[in-house]
Amino acid sequence: MAAARSDPRASLRAGLPDRYLTPDDIAELFGVPLETVYGWRKKRTGPPGFRVGRHVRYDPATVHAWTTRQEANDTAA
Repeated sequence: MAAARSDPRASLRAGLPDRYLTPDDIAELFGVPLETVYGWRKKRTGPPGFRVGRHVRYDPATVHAWTTRQEANDTAA
């Protein structure tokens, strides 16, 4: 029996999760389809991720910084 996957937002501490995020986590956090996250990565327009072997992971601090920049760019426009 597979363990239930926890909500990545449930472990938020000071606005950041306690672990590296998966593409599924990013899709859930931003409320977008998983395909959108992969498109962002391919176009290099979304939060920067990194590979661990064949798996893509995202540092919560980097995702937070990217989100902050997006918000600043949006309000400046």
